[in-house]
Amino acid sequence: MVQWLQFKLWMKLAFASFGGLGIFFSAFVDSSFVPLPLVSDLLLMELSSRHPVRMPYYAAMAALGSLGGCIWIYWLARKGGQNYYRKTQGRAPGRIRTLIQEHPMASVFFPAVAPFPVPFKPFVIAQGVFQVPFGIFVVGTLSGRGLLFFFEGFLGARYGEAAKQFLLTQKLPSLIVVFALVLIFLIVRRMSILRRAQQPQAE
Repeated sequence: MVQWLQFKLWMKLAFASFGGLGIFFSAFVDSSFVPLPLVSDLLLMELSSRHPVRMPYYAAMAALGSLGGCIWIYWLARKGGQNYYRKTQGRAPGRIRTLIQEHPMASVFFPAVAPFPVPFKPFVIAQGVFQVPFGIFVVGTLSGRGLLFFFEGFLGARYGEAAKQFLLTQKLPSLIVVFALVLIFLIVRRMSILRRAQQPQAE
């Protein structure tokens, strides 16, 4: 455990020395090969606090790096199919497949914009397994990740070290955000169902 923490610290310092490119590679690695929880987020906040004018650039590099890593996982899952999902997630697809197929954009965007500690990679795997159209996957992931990283970068530029401490210790705000996202999704889904049910009557 100590060695893993030391490795994460070394990774953070190494990536920080490369600025925007460091954030890009950090986000790419975190979203694809090796989980690096909060490394990209904290690095984004730190660099944004040092150079507030460059914050949009840092946020964009984080979003693009995360998208690149997600594309890698997406294609692996797409080729592996449902057996890959069972092996990696330990459970059968069930209702997840129906949800993704009926609401592809929502199933991509909401997990992408959800903050830590919501797990993100299982959703990406599911999106690949159940073959969310690639264009929708790219737009939804980039929009969600971009919005999340822009918000984190703004907090870093505005509040500095206090923003990083908030990210490390907060739990309730994340749960509230996730609950709000789920509630919005359920409302939109319910409205969609009612609209489809009313169409035959209107005809």
